[in-house]
Amino acid sequence: MSDESFDWHEFLGRWQEEWVPRADEDGAQALVRPGRPGADEAAIAAAEERLSRRLPPSYREFLAVSDGWHVDQTAGVYQLGGAAEIGWFQDPFDMTPLYEENLGDNPREEDILLAGMWQRALQLETDSDMSNALLDPGDSDQDGEWALYLYKGWGGELPERYPSFRAYMEAMYRSFHSDRVERPDFVNATTRAQDAQVEDARLLALRGRYGEALPLLEEALSFGRPRSAVLLNQLRHLLAPGSSRDYGNLVADPDYLPELLPVHAIAPARGEWRLGGDDHWIGMMTARGAARETLEAVLNTMRDGTYHYTPPGPWGRAVAEARESARWGETDAAWRVLRDALPLWEAPGPLLIAPIGLLADPVLGPLITPERGREILATPRAGERGPVPEPAPDLDPPGLAWLAEPAASRRPFEGYRCVWVEGTDPDRLPALIGEEGAGLSSPTDQRRAFLRTPRPREREGVELWEDRALVAVGRTTEGWVFAFDGYPHYLNKLFLSPAPAASSSGRAVVVWREPRRSPPGDHPAAFHLSVAEQNEELYAFTVRGTEIQRSGAIPEALDPARLFHPQDTELDNELRVLEALHTELGLSLPRFALTQGGLRTFTTRSWTREPREGEGFAYITFVRHRP
Repeated sequence: MSDESFDWHEFLGRWQEEWVPRADEDGAQALVRPGRPGADEAAIAAAEERLSRRLPPSYREFLAVSDGWHVDQTAGVYQLGGAAEIGWFQDPFDMTPLYEENLGDNPREEDILLAGMWQRALQLETDSDMSNALLDPGDSDQDGEWALYLYKGWGGELPERYPSFRAYMEAMYRSFHSDRVERPDFVNATTRAQDAQVEDARLLALRGRYGEALPLLEEALSFGRPRSAVLLNQLRHLLAPGSSRDYGNLVADPDYLPELLPVHAIAPARGEWRLGGDDHWIGMMTARGAARETLEAVLNTMRDGTYHYTPPGPWGRAVAEARESARWGETDAAWRVLRDALPLWEAPGPLLIAPIGLLADPVLGPLITPERGREILATPRAGERGPVPEPAPDLDPPGLAWLAEPAASRRPFEGYRCVWVEGTDPDRLPALIGEEGAGLSSPTDQRRAFLRTPRPREREGVELWEDRALVAVGRTTEGWVFAFDGYPHYLNKLFLSPAPAASSSGRAVVVWREPRRSPPGDHPAAFHLSVAEQNEELYAFTVRGTEIQRSGAIPEALDPARLFHPQDTELDNELRVLEALHTELGLSLPRFALTQGGLRTFTTRSWTREPREGEGFAYITFVRHRP
């Protein structure tokens, strides 16, 4: 760091001119001024002789302008001493052994420096709240600057490190501003400049230039400027859509509530709110001005998956169109609709710069990946102009091969089974292959639904031999409707393909892949295909290890003898048959919707038939006991 361009006279003079007490300070404190007359060179040299060290450049230049400073932190250091008052800290509280004990076998360089700092450091403060401002000559840079460690003894935290005395003072100046931001009379050239910077950042963000807006808002936030936090949080939220952000009292503002309150309800709706549950969250939100009835209604719709993000105007119509595609798994098509309509988004007020409400929608929210969040931010909107970003690539690969590549998805499918049906709509599937009374659920993560739903044999009226599947429902880009179960099940001799029952309106295809099972039994992997039309099975095969069972006139392209080679690995054989199913029958599945999205589900009829006379069956239940 170089201080050649830094003017301590201007910086400290501006601080002096802007000085006003905090709102909680009384009249006596209000009379305090932060600075002192500067120390002459002789006084500084005398201090260096006493300490046997030359002081770092930025601290030396500071002393020449002001021999000490009233920092006035709310809780921390209050007063920095002058040249005659500073001295070596000498670790009076034996912090060194404590920090050395925690170094471990392979400590980081910064941890080693911190452990040795306590005995080397120069103590600057003369008045504080159990806090120390310590300059460490052992932690210096190429310009001769010493790192400053701010240690708040009452906080139980590691010291906060600043690369130099100048960096510390600039941070304290920003803190001085933040502490006084609530005072209506605290207006000066700095506050006006920062507020203008916030407005510049807002317009840059709406023009898609969020990369330029970010540092402006970050600096304004360090000064505590109003509006900076809520604008910055929107940018950060879309850059990391899975994170959570606080939008303060805007959640209760009628103009912004429809966009922001549902986003605040995501965590409690998922059961991730660990600070006292729903009542605590509702209490926090009512304290911000939101009505309890509104809070409960939003939380309930978020929890049961029925919440819809419904903005007005052309953007709202695009959102509805995109939801219709996304709710059946066509997420890339849905995203393209949203992307094309982004310029039409209108802000309900000057404090909203992006369609944050999208993140709360159970169908559309999962579509907003970090890459797509950046694309939203890079797209000009709300009537502003600017270059349109290059579209991000689609997320769904064609075909089915991704099922055999677990590394490509967030949740690998070691086993899976699926029904594809032509000539029908997704909401007709429960009537075709669903258990009695089955209907489609609200959009849900299939894994969450699987873990929360009782197993069929745990339900009253379900026979032990039954194998009912909880399936996610959607539609492929080729027009097939599908019902997918991504959890391993045992493909046994009682298997009853649902393809005939599903094929009343067109062809139906069933694929079942059972992974290899470890001993006992050491079952090899199995693969089943059956195709039906007009409620009649056309052909089918089941491959288990080297054994092949087949029926009907199987097309040459799907002949199991052609697709499954004993000398090849299970993965090679699986990839070959999945590619053939895509090429021959046009089958595909949406990877993103099945691994990261939320699809509607229902429970099917049993995939196994009732045992006949002389037939038996068995099942195993695993119970995990925590030690």
